[in-house]
Amino acid sequence: MFSTLKKFFDFCNEEDRKKLYLAIVLSVVKAIFAALRISAVAVFAQGVIEDDMTNNRILLSLGIMIVSVVGQILIGLKTTMLQTEAGYHSCAHKRMEIAEHLRYLPMGFFNHNSLGSITNVTTNVMEGLSDIATRIVMVVSQGILTTAVITAFVFAFDWRIGLILLAGIIVFVLWNTVMQKSTKVVAPQKHAADEAIVTAVIEYVQGIAEVKNFNLTDKTARKLENSIAGKVKTDTKLEFAVMPGVFFQGLTTKLTGVLMCVASLHFYFDGSMSLLYCIMMMISAFMVYDSLEIMGIFSALIRNVNIAVTKAKEIMDMPPMDIDGEDITPKDHTIEVKNIGFSYEKKKIIDNVSLKIPEKTTTAFVGPSGGGKSTLCNLLARFWDVQEGEVKLGGRNVKDYSFDSLMRNYSFVFQRVYLFEDTIANNIRFGKPEASMEEVIAAAKKARCHDFVMMLPDGYDTMIGEGGASLSGGEKQRISIARAILKDSPIIILDEATANVDPENEAELTAAIEELTREKTIIMIAHRLKTVRHADQIFVIDDGKIAQHGTHDELVKEEGIYKQFILDRKEAASWKITE
Repeated sequence: MFSTLKKFFDFCNEEDRKKLYLAIVLSVVKAIFAALRISAVAVFAQGVIEDDMTNNRILLSLGIMIVSVVGQILIGLKTTMLQTEAGYHSCAHKRMEIAEHLRYLPMGFFNHNSLGSITNVTTNVMEGLSDIATRIVMVVSQGILTTAVITAFVFAFDWRIGLILLAGIIVFVLWNTVMQKSTKVVAPQKHAADEAIVTAVIEYVQGIAEVKNFNLTDKTARKLENSIAGKVKTDTKLEFAVMPGVFFQGLTTKLTGVLMCVASLHFYFDGSMSLLYCIMMMISAFMVYDSLEIMGIFSALIRNVNIAVTKAKEIMDMPPMDIDGEDITPKDHTIEVKNIGFSYEKKKIIDNVSLKIPEKTTTAFVGPSGGGKSTLCNLLARFWDVQEGEVKLGGRNVKDYSFDSLMRNYSFVFQRVYLFEDTIANNIRFGKPEASMEEVIAAAKKARCHDFVMMLPDGYDTMIGEGGASLSGGEKQRISIARAILKDSPIIILDEATANVDPENEAELTAAIEELTREKTIIMIAHRLKTVRHADQIFVIDDGKIAQHGTHDELVKEEGIYKQFILDRKEAASWKITE
């Protein structure tokens, strides 16, 4: 339990950690104010015992009680405010740290870790840490400190009752340890179930069109229902795992209180304890029972805090790429690749590839699906680091560049476009945040999206749904091109940008791409004949290697993958629907 508390405090940033420590110190002060109630009762009881109930004594007892109550309220308010601020601020900062850290992780991490896993950490886990976990940690910490203060108070007045209390605390700790061990297996299962349900919901919502299209509603709904049922099962399992521990902890605190009261009465009747001390010890028994009881209930959830911190740290501990290079402006934008190799897990994806892409030329990568085309583009832009060989831009290894200075040289237009839940203007501005409205409109006009934007209710201020759900595929693609035009990078990577666009949008999209690629170094992944015919050079990528290299006219004369690629496309283009 103590290791988990330390782990949580270490997880928080320095400023918020100080607030938590101050809250704990104030908790000690609050415990002292709570202990003043014993003194207030003692003053009153002594007056009754000695038959000396004067106004001064009553006022003194009442004054001590008021100080105790008011002190607890004021200190409690400050403590609650500190722990709330620390919890929310710390987890807000961690969300930002995680987001920044994700930015510099290799793309392989996102293949390894599902969207559900990352979403679960940044939403459920962080929310739990900021709210529930902070409450658990503070209640447990305050319970420990309050118990320590009352125990010291009891020992100061009667060591015999102090030993009874200490023995009860030891038994309580033993039961708590047993309870913590009982949750060791179930708590990770609960977090796995949380992650599974987030993944299932995201998959269900994102794929709802395909689900309805192929009449898979029942099957997909069952999968979601199974995830929900799995969470219910693990949550229930966790509750049953902690119930025995909570019960025996509660029983221990109650029996300890009873033994303290019985022992105090016994010592009073045998004459070894005054009536005043007997009353004080009995009051202490009820106070320590209260603090231990609350601490025991909340400590049942301490394992969840441990798992939550561990899950967040798993992302933060993932080694990022070395991004602390120099801020370099390349002398030109020629790309050279020398003997590079890259494996994903144990599978070789790129195998001893060498090539050169001169500045302001168009290079096309073609080849069978899964051959390594997209991976090769990712390596050129350093989305992944090569494991063998080197990639150079302007004569310098891309690893010499700081990540930001390297990214200034690249713009990307992917087959699948992601737009953010924001205005159209801000989505275009994503390529250049400081751009003026005039620059945004100019880029939109070049990308052939100004006309349809102006037809929307609020023009460039129109809010679009997450992922651009309110726009057609062609419209989203043109906005992504406007974004790239605004960024104005010298190297453009196109991942078959026109593959899934309807004929009505294709002409506009082709014109937009022409505007984007003018006087640029173009690297395209292509599957259509007309997009590669005019490329300055074509690389046929198969099984992670360069199978063929040349221009269109050269390659169609060779027997091989490219010639077959052309023949297949021509045959497909000649298909007709007949009655």
